[in-house]
Amino acid sequence: MSNAFSGPFDIIVQAGQSNAEGCGLGPAAEPYVPTEQILYLNKDLSISVAAERDVGGALWSDFSLFFAREYVRSGKLAPSRKVLILRTAVGGTGFSDKRWGMTDDLFLKMVEMIRHAKTLHEDSRFVAFLWHQGETDAILNATYETHYKNLSGLIDAVRAETGVENLPFVAGDFVQHWKKQNLAICEPVVTAIRHVCRDKGGQFVETEDLASNDQSVGNGDIIHFSTASLETLGKRYFEAIFG
Repeated sequence: MSNAFSGPFDIIVQAGQSNAEGCGLGPAAEPYVPTEQILYLNKDLSISVAAERDVGGALWSDFSLFFAREYVRSGKLAPSRKVLILRTAVGGTGFSDKRWGMTDDLFLKMVEMIRHAKTLHEDSRFVAFLWHQGETDAILNATYETHYKNLSGLIDAVRAETGVENLPFVAGDFVQHWKKQNLAICEPVVTAIRHVCRDKGGQFVETEDLASNDQSVGNGDIIHFSTASLETLGKRYFEAIFG
């Protein structure tokens, strides 16, 4: 590993589906500028400088970038350390389609990435688990009870794998532009997420005022947060843990 990508690391696990993977379009109030202080661990276990994704010439943003920027600016990161974001999220995935359950591929990949991150430097530490997911399960008519059980088990498993019994956990509400058009299917899932956060000592972040891509750039995409919204969401996730 090059010196630029060496630890020790403050490790953030980011998981879920597309709003965690990052599909934000449009301008941010303060655009994210890549820095070697903030790195990604990718699914192939390579390490790269954390940055927005170039998808067909458009930059797609990700709330973990803004969370990490706040983490550095707040002084949480010691000068000798770097932030390492485990990029485990994949768009259009859930528990109901057998992607995030304990024997499913994305859960097992996340576990592999956590275990690999632990080997990178003996003085690394896990500092946060950032989750955004549930839209797929809502579309597939997940019940409150099922989603509560699945997400609660996932958090227990992540804490066990990281070895941090009370690893800070944050989740958030859906994009309201889409949720309000699909309330009947969304409410059981979102309520389950709220209650898991409450019962597992996590934090739930509200999104009532956060715009969709369609509201920001007029592209018809009502289910994904815009870049400006992801910037705010990242800050809210940070404040929920460290504020």
